[in-house]
Formats: sequence, structure tokens, C-alpha cells
Amino acid sequence: MSDWKVSRRELLAQGSAAALGMALFHPSLMAQTSTIGQGERIIPFLDQPAAPAPADAGMNLLKWEDLNSWITPNPQFFYAWHYDQPVLSEKDWKLQITGLVKRPMTLSLADIKARQRQETIFTMECSGNDGLKWFRGGVGNAKWAGTALAPLLKEAGVMPGALEVVFTGSDEGEEQIREFLDDIRPIKMKQNFARSMSIDDAMDPHHLLCYEMNGDPLPSANGFPLRLIAPGWFGIANVKWLKRIEVRNTRLMNRFMARDYVTIREEDSQGRKVWTETSVGRALIKSMTAKVTRRDGRYRIDGAAWGAPIARVEVRIDNGPWMAATIDRSHEAEFAWKFWSLDWERLNPGEHTIVSRAIDTKGAVQPAMDDPRIAKKHTYWESNGQITRRIRIS
Repeated sequence: MSDWKVSRRELLAQGSAAALGMALFHPSLMAQTSTIGQGERIIPFLDQPAAPAPADAGMNLLKWEDLNSWITPNPQFFYAWHYDQPVLSEKDWKLQITGLVKRPMTLSLADIKARQRQETIFTMECSGNDGLKWFRGGVGNAKWAGTALAPLLKEAGVMPGALEVVFTGSDEGEEQIREFLDDIRPIKMKQNFARSMSIDDAMDPHHLLCYEMNGDPLPSANGFPLRLIAPGWFGIANVKWLKRIEVRNTRLMNRFMARDYVTIREEDSQGRKVWTETSVGRALIKSMTAKVTRRDGRYRIDGAAWGAPIARVEVRIDNGPWMAATIDRSHEAEFAWKFWSLDWERLNPGEHTIVSRAIDTKGAVQPAMDDPRIAKKHTYWESNGQITRRIRIS
């Protein structure tokens, strides 16, 4: 990003989620990574964000040392938006399904709730998470409920020749585009936030038109009354405050598909440097060391891994050998994070480094920071490199 004005439009959010009692959750969903009990203390990390979050960021970012439940309670779930935060009423809200469909539809929230209910547990991460010096903790895990998107699209009747589905939110702002040959006459226009995906991707049976989060109506900051939930995709694809779904035979090339949320990489091609630009889409495998605790002279490292079906997690201390962490397999939700831990008994006083890496079921390994996929990436999106955490033992 070139300046803070740009990042505010992309990442900032303000607002609050409704209070939610812990008793609303099933006990198994609230399983803890580790209980901080009598005689146990958290060893603070030395690598807290190098710069503080901007005063008006207000994104409710997760503080990793406080991670203690598999399901992230609604008041603790991160949020972000790009234009205004719309204030919508269930009574007046409608969803249009339009474009290249045989049977256009206009649905109320009651119409959507009358359809077959489907639930999924999905760990959602902002695609800018860990890409900025202050931005760490844009991730959370929730139980989402709604109705499947694919049957609605089939009922509407997607016409031959359709290429993609555009999801448009109610949030609105002004965009300024300069004409190609005339730099002094910018075009200003009102725009709603919108993202798109291919017909095949939109037909994924896991995708939901979601109206519930952890058993409650969606909080306003998280998309009330309806949002798209696309498990396995970065948060940007999970459009909030949905008001229109449009089937098109052309590619959407708005700010959020073509100019912003674009990852730029430098690559080698037959000895020559080339540049690639790709739109942010599917989530990437990632892990994070959440906290280190001490009790009776023994230490334990806890963390989480997500972004793909996790086969194993490995941890390296002080550039030593990779060691296998123990993964909590009590929750086997396909799109949810896995908690992991490693006991650490032999420890000398001084500063120590901890690095974790996740490996998925297909053998893909979370890249190191010097891997070309990370080292030659020139935008902050999709930052899934291995993260080094530092502590000091006295």
C-alpha cells in the first residue's frame, strides 16, 4: 500500500458485535488450547506488532495470547469493510437473483430461512492478515448457518454461456477513475462492494447464504442480515450485507477484482524476470504460534493451523530440527482450524525463536519467508509465510 488513506478503504472497520454469553455454545465447541491454571503463566512474546494499529482501525483483531476456544465468540470475531457499514432492517431487506437466469427471483429473509438449513464451521482469515506491520490477528473460527447457494442458482436456471456469478453487498462508496487519455477529468461514480467467482466455484455445495453466526443472527459488523460464506476462501470473497446475486457472461473487473486485492509477484521465466498479477481468492495453508506457557519449570507451546486440510504441524526452536507437534483431533470440521501443542522441557535462559509450519493432506508445506512465493511477492495480500515468534526466558 502506498499510504494510509488507501489502507483505510481496504482494511478499516468500526462498530461492535452484540454480546454473546459463553453458555450459548456447546461445550465441545469451546474446547481450550490450554487452561491457564494456578502456578501457570504466559511468557510474553517479544515480537509484538512493530507498529501499533491505527487509532481508527477498530478491527477487533485476535490477540493470540488470549486464544482459548476453538469457536471464536461473536464479540471477539474480527471485522472489516470497505465503504460504509450499512444499517439494514430485516423487514425492508430483499435479495435479488438476476442476470443470465431463466427465472429471476426476489427473496425476503423469511423466504431464505424457509429453505433447507445447512451449517458449516469455517475459519475465516482476512487476506491482508500478517501482511502489514500492525495487522496480526485477522482470523477467527465460527459456526455459520444458512441455506446452500447452489440449489438457488439451479432453481433460478443459469443460462448457457454464463461465466461467473457476481455477489453485491449493500455497502456503498465513491470510486474515482481517471480516463486513459485525459488525466484532468476523473470519473467519479457510486459503487457497491462486489466480488465474483466462476459458475463452477459458485456451485460448490459448501457455499452458504448465511444468516446465523454461532447460533445468533449475524452481527451487523459481520454482514446482517445475509452474507455469503465460501469455506476455503479468504474473507474478501465472503461478501457481507448481500443484496444482489447476478449471473453474467463477462468478467467483473471492478476495484476489488482487478485493481485491489491483487497479488503481484516477480517470477523467473527462462532467465528473464516477469511479473504476475493474480486476484486474491482461495485461502492458503498457514500456522501461528499462539502462546508459550510455563508451569513447574516446564514450557508448552500452543498454536493453530488452517487454510487447508491439516495433516501435521512441525515446530522449530532456535533453528534446530523440525519437531512434530501434537494436533488436537477432537474437532474434525473440514474447513476449521486445528489446534496444536508442543511440550518444551529443556530450556536455557535467554532469547529463543519459535517457528511453526503446517503441512496439508496433499503434502503442501507452508512456505518459509525466503521461499520465492513469499520473498518475491510485492503486495501484502496472501502472506502465509512461516512466522517467527521470539520470547525471553529469565
